[in-house]
Amino acid sequence: MMIANSRFRRVNIISFGRAAGVSLGLLILLSILFPGHALADIAPPDQPPGVNLLPGDESTQVRMLAESVLIDVLANTPAGSLGQARVTAHFTMQNLGSTDEKMLVRFPLTFWNGANDGFGRFPEIKNFAARVNGRAAPVRRVEVKGPGSSDTSLPWAEFEVNFPAGKELPVEVSYLTEGVGEYPFISFKYILGTGAGWRDSIGEADLTLRLPYEANNQNVIFDEQIGWSQTTPGSSLMGREVQWKFNNFEPSSADNLEVSLVMPSIWMKVLQERTNITRNPDNGEAWGRLGKLYKEIISYRRGLRQDSGGQELYRLSVAAYEKALALLPKDALWHAGFADLLYRNYNWSQFFTESPDHTDMLRALDELRLSMELSPNNPKALELLDDMKYALPEAVRQEGDHYVLLWLTATPTSRPTYTETSSGGSDLSSLTPTLAQTPTPEMTPTSPTSTATFPPTDLPGLIFTPSATQPVLDTATPAAESDQLTVCGANIGMIAALFFVGWLWKGQQGMKQ
Repeated sequence: MMIANSRFRRVNIISFGRAAGVSLGLLILLSILFPGHALADIAPPDQPPGVNLLPGDESTQVRMLAESVLIDVLANTPAGSLGQARVTAHFTMQNLGSTDEKMLVRFPLTFWNGANDGFGRFPEIKNFAARVNGRAAPVRRVEVKGPGSSDTSLPWAEFEVNFPAGKELPVEVSYLTEGVGEYPFISFKYILGTGAGWRDSIGEADLTLRLPYEANNQNVIFDEQIGWSQTTPGSSLMGREVQWKFNNFEPSSADNLEVSLVMPSIWMKVLQERTNITRNPDNGEAWGRLGKLYKEIISYRRGLRQDSGGQELYRLSVAAYEKALALLPKDALWHAGFADLLYRNYNWSQFFTESPDHTDMLRALDELRLSMELSPNNPKALELLDDMKYALPEAVRQEGDHYVLLWLTATPTSRPTYTETSSGGSDLSSLTPTLAQTPTPEMTPTSPTSTATFPPTDLPGLIFTPSATQPVLDTATPAAESDQLTVCGANIGMIAALFFVGWLWKGQQGMKQ
């Protein structure tokens, strides 16, 4: 599976006069690769979600009056983990019958319905503990069949509870859970539907996800499906928390909780880079790293986030790259990285319009021009040009050992830019969460004054030839982290389709910027 920049290739079906037959064939192929609005074709390995307590095997007169669940996402991610959370669930139970009920209450340590992680494995939650009426309850691990599990025996935590007739009883469970994810996103889940085993409806349920930093629409993805997770609607934000509340409901699978996040380890890096530029606003490398992080956390395998937070992050990424290049105008790699951002946005936006706006593509080509002028052998610029010649041959053409930037023959004149305001305020002030006592320097956009006419006329184009002797520009820009993609296997048709797309578009991997 291609990663990083190769995720966002586009076959230009609508514009630029491609042959109708080829367009139709590619449209059919894209319909296979992009079913509905799903943005990830293969889900990452699943993890067992948290669930409501399950009663024993017999029917019960015990009702779940209330529950309060806290999913406390941890700031520190151990090696081999994508992200973890400590889950604590408080239940208020009431025996509505006239006699006491003593039963073995169960909690699944893996997938409660007999499913697996997609690879035939059954990972387990960790550090399970239970308390009844404020006291620690002895817990034992047992192997029993779960609902819908057929002949499969699954591991469960089991502990004894005596529910006195007519009285309320508090029960608490806690455990450590792994998030489900694929760089740079992660999700956590909690199953409410298992609460249907108790008598009547659930009186009320309060569910809270708590982050180690302020929660906002940039680090929580509210209105968009990330491929394997869709944040449950109806939440409210309060500081570091995302909260949901349900009242008098008979739980079903429709009530199960999901929340989609930027990986905590990645967002912590964003906060660190924001602190760095606040302390030293003239650090061009820090601005570049921040722009690259923003770019990463709006990027799916084959597209860009279109939710409001994703749009904010795109504008912030543009602003950060522009600031980096204002401070480091001769850094060829940051120019190439900025071009990559603009190209990705242009490619993805053209899927959904018959009247394409070429502004970002013009800027991308101009940034590549600058990058190649500074370092003709810059591998990142060459990789991007190599990609463009397949995806947009009307914009970039290779002739022998040189590239022709055809669209730069049309005069783009002014380009949208982002500049720092002297007052420190800007139209983007609402896009950056405020750091305590360290406000982030803000950037404000200016509008373009004109655009080019496309396609260009019979102009020869700007030509760049990689030099056999020209050394690659040596910069102090730190090496980037590789994108972490999990490949889960696919059917033969999907493999063939991916092979064809890879051959047609010729991907590049892991661009530094």
